[in-house]
Amino acid sequence: MNDADHPHGQQPVRFAGVPLERARSGAVLLHGRGADAADILGLAMELRVDGVAYAAPEAAGHTWYPFGFLAPIADNEPGISSGLRVIDSLVERFAGAGIASERLLLMGFSQGACLTLEYAARHARRYGGIAGLSGGLIGPPDTLRDYPGSFHGTPVFLGCSDIDPHIPRLRVEETAGVLEEMGACVTLRLYPRFGHAINQDEIDAVREMLRALG
Repeated sequence: MNDADHPHGQQPVRFAGVPLERARSGAVLLHGRGADAADILGLAMELRVDGVAYAAPEAAGHTWYPFGFLAPIADNEPGISSGLRVIDSLVERFAGAGIASERLLLMGFSQGACLTLEYAARHARRYGGIAGLSGGLIGPPDTLRDYPGSFHGTPVFLGCSDIDPHIPRLRVEETAGVLEEMGACVTLRLYPRFGHAINQDEIDAVREMLRALG
């Protein structure tokens, strides 16, 4: 795959927390449109969970894909496929360091949440946890959701405003239903008239997911 097909492939990955070789668990954090790895790693500092290695890849041009996540998937390529490949490489990197998927949290905000959730659905297995903050599965309303595999009880947290200008409530609810059908244990929280941002309740929920990994 050349650079044009994999625009995020040569982008940096930032790390925080404990080194991989000393970590008890791991987390892959994906930033939103217009942000960068340092922004989402700021959340790791708020989580304050010991023994976790955090990895945050950075999107080329600060955007994982050019259009809204409800656009036809082909219109957002190769960004989507490239971003999914980046996540997969980090999951494998953690596994190579002895942190299996069962001890790994996948988390993203906004555009990063959409990519995280889409990756998880396409690569269903038992994860330590999945957190989609202001996001949903990618694609227009008629997208088939016939993902193979099972989450085997993976805890999933979905948090979003009930009037988010970018993320329709219906898509968040649809995402929860799809992941539940695939064997995830989903917690969905819709925050009344909240903005497009991360709130303290979401931070607390993610912190508890990480603490549960030991």
